[in-house]
Amino acid sequence: MVKLVLIRHGESTANADNVYTGWNDVPLSAKGVEQAKQAGLKVQKIADFMPTHIHTSVLSRAIITANIVAEVCHFLYLPITKTWRLNERHYGALRGINKDVSRKVFGKEQVLEWRRSFDSVPPKLAQPVQDRRYQAYDMGLMPQGESLHQTQQRLMPYYWDNVAPKLAAGQDQLIVAHGSSLRALIKKLEHINNQDIVKVEVPNAQPIVYSFDKNLKIIKKQILK
Repeated sequence: MVKLVLIRHGESTANADNVYTGWNDVPLSAKGVEQAKQAGLKVQKIADFMPTHIHTSVLSRAIITANIVAEVCHFLYLPITKTWRLNERHYGALRGINKDVSRKVFGKEQVLEWRRSFDSVPPKLAQPVQDRRYQAYDMGLMPQGESLHQTQQRLMPYYWDNVAPKLAAGQDQLIVAHGSSLRALIKKLEHINNQDIVKVEVPNAQPIVYSFDKNLKIIKKQILK
């Protein structure tokens, strides 16, 4: 059986402050660093897990978590790919706003719809993020705000082109990303409908282990709490 392990980054400073982060680049909190170490120890105990590649976003909190996990597991020699397609969902104009404040301003029901539904798009930025890490890409591809559906649409091409073929070849893979981007991937992997995905949570630094058969059908799922 080939294995795919998904890990959401450890707690970030924005998580600790309860603000929308999205594509804002924020560091791990001290708690988040420790969570990443613990996640590494859990991954280290997965039987017969020998990844050949690590995949992460271009955001620091995921990259640092991936590096910490790799160090704990003695995976630092592995190739690592950093791609914007694994970035967190783009929260548009909500970025940097405290979530409790947003509920007071926009109402609880509207905020719940923006945060948890599959197709709802938050208020967009006036223009795409201006950051040198994205300068090599077509700005037409860069979002100004995304639904979970749109996050899934820009993420899945990377999965099909760069992760699935390695799994099909019998090579274990490790993805370290973000809460919403991993929810988008999990929805596709598990064929979760648009209503039930609302209930899916991906906690910080709790490895999710999928075991697949040769046809990449899920045989087993385990969450390492």
